[in-house]
Amino acid sequence: MSAAIEGAALPAALPTAMPGQEQSPRPDASLRNLLDRLRGPVLALVVPLAALALWHFATANRPYSLVPPPAEVWLALRDMAFGGINDDAFSATLWAHLWASLSRVYGGFALAAAAALPLGLMIGRVPLVRALLDPVLQILRPIPVTAWLPLAMILFGLGATSAFFLVFLGAFYPILVNTVFGVRSVEPRLFEAAAMLGCTGPAQFLRVVLPAALPSIFTGLRLGLGFAWVVIVVGEMTGVQTGLGAVIMEARQLSRTEIVICGMGVIGVAGFVSDWIVMRIGRRLLSWSPSHG
Repeated sequence: MSAAIEGAALPAALPTAMPGQEQSPRPDASLRNLLDRLRGPVLALVVPLAALALWHFATANRPYSLVPPPAEVWLALRDMAFGGINDDAFSATLWAHLWASLSRVYGGFALAAAAALPLGLMIGRVPLVRALLDPVLQILRPIPVTAWLPLAMILFGLGATSAFFLVFLGAFYPILVNTVFGVRSVEPRLFEAAAMLGCTGPAQFLRVVLPAALPSIFTGLRLGLGFAWVVIVVGEMTGVQTGLGAVIMEARQLSRTEIVICGMGVIGVAGFVSDWIVMRIGRRLLSWSPSHG
């Protein structure tokens, strides 16, 4: 009897979860997932923190340095945002200047996209339009935005309209060039397949050309919006009283380097957020594209 019991096979281990119940993740797996999610942000902070440390050790305790230390720049930024520290002409003005620059950047960018997208589709698809317009645009494209500054002030006068025009120029050509490239890169077999399915003539613009060129178009939109932020300082040199570019120019004349650095930092953060928004929209619309997954 006892030998039979000893020789009997032991029952298999009981399952950790009953049928129909989800098994909870192991602690080490949860920790690994958390570390994987934090890896990207941590790596992204390595270079900025190292640059801040180098900046601090290079400028701290040097009262006659032309470049202020990070702590002084941070105080100036807080005063620009909320006031109550320096109580000067720059105190509590950040949001008004940021809103003015945002309206010019996004307004000029929207107008550039509205003009460059249909023009790029036609230049890329219609040979007659390409023969008429492409040479002229290729001559105008290398002219820097700064060279347009005097002419913009002559045409539109001093003020926000000239700034708006210069931002439009900065965003127009990247969108146009990438749109033309996207249209010219569409596989000819797609047009043949669409024609076999009864899609011919102008209908191919919406059903064939536009979907196939969308990856290049969104690349152009990202570049155009980035260039719009690049030229906003030049655009706001046309006599405007508000805007981040106007703040930078005024602070330069007053030798307020900390305000100049604050304006540069705010432009960088605003440009980063703008690019992130366009990139997220592009990923949502281009989820079918392997290069934008």
